[in-house]
Amino acid sequence: MTTPIRHYLQFSDFSADEYAYLFQRAARIKSKFKTYEKHHTLADRTLAMIFEKASTRTRVSFEAGMYQLGGSVVNLTSGDSQLGRSEPIEDTARVISRMVDIVMIRTFEQTRIERFAEYSRVPVINGLTNEYHPCQILADLFTYIEHRGSIAGKTVAWVGDGNNMANTWLQAADILGFQVHVSTPRGYEVDEKLVAGTRKGAGNYRFFSDPLEACRGADLVTTDVWTSMGYEAENAERMKAFADWCVDADMMRAAKPDALFMHCLPAHRGEEVSAEVIDGPQSVVWDEAENRMHAQKALLEFLMLGRQSESQDGAA
Repeated sequence: MTTPIRHYLQFSDFSADEYAYLFQRAARIKSKFKTYEKHHTLADRTLAMIFEKASTRTRVSFEAGMYQLGGSVVNLTSGDSQLGRSEPIEDTARVISRMVDIVMIRTFEQTRIERFAEYSRVPVINGLTNEYHPCQILADLFTYIEHRGSIAGKTVAWVGDGNNMANTWLQAADILGFQVHVSTPRGYEVDEKLVAGTRKGAGNYRFFSDPLEACRGADLVTTDVWTSMGYEAENAERMKAFADWCVDADMMRAAKPDALFMHCLPAHRGEEVSAEVIDGPQSVVWDEAENRMHAQKALLEFLMLGRQSESQDGAA
């Protein structure tokens, strides 16, 4: 009997139990990486990466990670592929998925990656869409667990734009049992249609008009750029609207004394976060950035091989 293909298109695609496994597996993979121990569980497997949006961390983390797992990588951009240009997405999916073992796509509308996945013969990973960024939240949660233990019952303060990151944090809170305090300027709220399934009012999502209040008592404070890719034309307007949503020392003081600060990067010091915070002792942004690679290695392995035991690690 053929095992059904699993895709990772949004955070809600996996269960709490599956995330517990991924965090444990990522920790083991990272430990082996730090001691220069080979972990070639994906030898002879090939990852295709398709970028319709520019990338630094996503490309490096997936590419380096796949090589470290013993596999190989094919990198495609919208300039050197036919995705949605002179060939339907469905046809591109049919062709590429016959030649590789897994596909990661960084694109615009969520519907584009969903159409690709529907016609793919191999697993498809969302490397970022306008609506969701599950790989980043996977890494962020792994980073929190690494530093503070379980996130269940904790409070995450999201300060800034109600964007793909905010949407994904709300999905994660619903699955893993923590709270999110969301504070955005008026007009930039989370689109509740994109976080269907979250139980607003049931303890996992609260909105605050005052970002300082959103941070009060938080275990983790996190943010993102004010102007995401694709919204550059709104930059001047956003700079004015978000002026009071810069995560600064006052906000971190309102959070718990041992609260962490995260940012998915790239960051603009003096805009969405002060230099004092991002370069300060509560910031774990560099661990967070590195952990994209380790968490995604666990994800790649899981989608292609399923759950692995230590005896299946494969050092050769």
